[in-house]
Amino acid sequence: MAVSATRARKQSPLAYRRIVVPLVPEAESVKAVSLAAELAADHGAVITAVAVIEVPTALPLEAHMFQEEAAAKRTLEEARAIGAGRGVTVRTQIRRARLAGEAIVAEAERGGADLVVLNASRKEGCGRRGRIFGKTVDHVLKHAPCRVMVAAPSPSH
Repeated sequence: MAVSATRARKQSPLAYRRIVVPLVPEAESVKAVSLAAELAADHGAVITAVAVIEVPTALPLEAHMFQEEAAAKRTLEEARAIGAGRGVTVRTQIRRARLAGEAIVAEAERGGADLVVLNASRKEGCGRRGRIFGKTVDHVLKHAPCRVMVAAPSPSH
């Protein structure tokens, strides 16, 4: 009987198995990967780190964007290293899209994600009815097929 109770606890709705972490080539992404790696290590989950290259509408989706591609690869390697440091598998993806939010939601759907972990700063001067975060985070919060965790830095005083 005790074994089944233990098994039931491990199967709780918060036992994340697949975590998607969208990354941008900035230091803030490290926080999201670190948080996801901590959660993944606790639950034996796999992380999919995805770097979305937003392609302007004036260009075809397959247009060469060498600087953006190189920055995305560096960011994904850093994510892989963070995961390895915690003993967590980090799969990496580069996606091209017109809007990053749509690509993140599509990746969460495609991978059967249980959780999306985003790092985002709060927008300055947002009103009660305005967006707290930017358009990408707003889109993911509204359309993700799973739970979304937003790690936001504390506001400066």
